[in-house]
Amino acid sequence: MPTVFFSYSHVDEALRDQLEKQLAMLKRQGVIETWHDRRIGAGAEIDRVINEHINNDDIILLLVSPDFLASDYCYDVEMKRALERHDRGEAIVIPVILRPCDWHAAPFGRLNATPPDGKPITKWADRDEAFLEVVKAVREAATQLERQAGDVTTSRIENISIQGGALPGPRSSNLRIAKTFSERDRDRFKSETFEYMARFFENSLSELGKRNPGIEGHFRRVDANRFFAAIYQNGVAKARCTIFIGDGTLGDGICYVNGETTSSNSMNESLRVEVDDQAMFLRSMGMAFPIRSHGGEQKLSQEGAAELYWELLMQPLQRR
Repeated sequence: MPTVFFSYSHVDEALRDQLEKQLAMLKRQGVIETWHDRRIGAGAEIDRVINEHINNDDIILLLVSPDFLASDYCYDVEMKRALERHDRGEAIVIPVILRPCDWHAAPFGRLNATPPDGKPITKWADRDEAFLEVVKAVREAATQLERQAGDVTTSRIENISIQGGALPGPRSSNLRIAKTFSERDRDRFKSETFEYMARFFENSLSELGKRNPGIEGHFRRVDANRFFAAIYQNGVAKARCTIFIGDGTLGDGICYVNGETTSSNSMNESLRVEVDDQAMFLRSMGMAFPIRSHGGEQKLSQEGAAELYWELLMQPLQRR
């Protein structure tokens, strides 16, 4: 079966793990095998083992991010060798755009990247949906390799378009079809975002205390639609907030209030669920950051929304 090699920066290891989970069905079906450098055994020569895979594996995934582009080993060794094999028809190279970066100017910028249109995975409202697009690309590449394996008269792998398996040649890049989202989809996304925020704040408060002597974070879940967060410095409360899902009094978005309150009559910021023709996202009212770039004009992912509210909580401790 075709073998898949992950070329990535260790900074992106968590995203690589998520991708490998999404590829589990392909592995269970015997469609592919996967390998990355964390599989190198103790005592093995690291460079030699990596070279064996980069020179022999059938599908090479370039997990592209700013750290990937900044890594001399990823860029100058793995990526260059991968493209040499791709151009000779010995392997299929698929750029997987993990995080926003200037990848179009890279040597692999000429290749058809995934997710579609090169939209970074971290910018998708639903990352599982983004990783699914990568899985589809890998399945298509593996299918192409299996078809070619049946022809024993040639070992050359055609330089195909991964998305759709089209023959080389000119085509339009305008291939997106508008999606529709129901009220149920929006409500589910809002609930999932609130749960994401709760985990994000609880984990961030814990890590904040570990890294900063004299700092203690406190998280308290009030109910399914509300939680409190507080930061203490040498026992003195420096910042408190309440995050809750609105009940319609001031809207039904995800609201932020300075201090702890069980009331839903006021807020300092609110995030509402919006959609475009491709995805759901969150947009702030811009009350807390009226002139900031991540205010009302930006389409926020769940992570971006959580970071926005975390910055509000952290402001009193970061002012000089």
